[in-house]
Parts: sequence; C-alpha cells; structure tokens
Amino acid sequence: MAYITLFFTAFFSATLLPGSSEVILTAMVAKGEYLLWLLWLCATLGNVLGSCVNYWLGTQVMRFKERKWFPVSQENIDKATAHFEKYGVYSLLFAWLPIVGDPLTVVGGIFKVRWWTFLWIVSLGKGARYLVVLAFALGLDTLI
Repeated sequence: MAYITLFFTAFFSATLLPGSSEVILTAMVAKGEYLLWLLWLCATLGNVLGSCVNYWLGTQVMRFKERKWFPVSQENIDKATAHFEKYGVYSLLFAWLPIVGDPLTVVGGIFKVRWWTFLWIVSLGKGARYLVVLAFALGLDTLI
C-alpha cells in the first residue's frame, strides 16, 4: 500500500496540483522498510505519468485561449513560446524543477512535441531527480 501511496503522491505532484512526493519518499527511505529500487520506480513512474496528463492538457488547452476564463494571458503565452523556441525540447529536462517544471510539460503539449521524445526526456529528468532525492535521504556516502 505504501508504494501505491508514493505512486499517487508523485502522480499528483507532477500535475498542476500542489504536492510533495519528495517528502514522502524521504520518509519511506528513513523508515528503512522498503526496497529502494521500487521506491524510485514508483515515484518516477507516477511523476512521469502525471506529466503525461499535463502534456495531454497542453494539446487541448489552446482551443480555449479566446475565452474570458482562460487562465493564461497572451503575454505569458508569448514568453513560453519564446523560451521554448530558444531552448527547444531539451528544456523539458527541467520538468523536475519546482514551480516551472509542471507548466513546462503543458508547454510540451501545446507545441506538440513528439510523444516519444517528450516521454524520454521527461523520464530522464524526473528519474535523475528521484535518484538525487534517494541519495540525500540515504546520505551520499551510502550510495558511493
């Protein structure tokens, strides 16, 4: 049940909803009762799938941009466009960052990044992030 909790915490943390899967992962590591590779896999898989939801939302969202209730201003759309055109798909490597990472995955959908490219780059960044979280939770000397 704990692995499933971690998976869903990581999933919701990757969407535009607030969450902190790193705290749960760290607590589970500290407890010492769980397989580290399975913790890493559940957190990474959940977080990547949450980003896939953002990607899908991005593919759909621009059809509503003329509506009054649309939550993003044209100015912010222009900034995101400029950023994405400057740095390209590799900016998705930063999808693991707090605050800016989740919107980046939406932008990937808006700009219709090839699905497998999106999945590969986001998985790489998020998997690496959870390895770092595990390293700090264990103490770096444990992993080396």
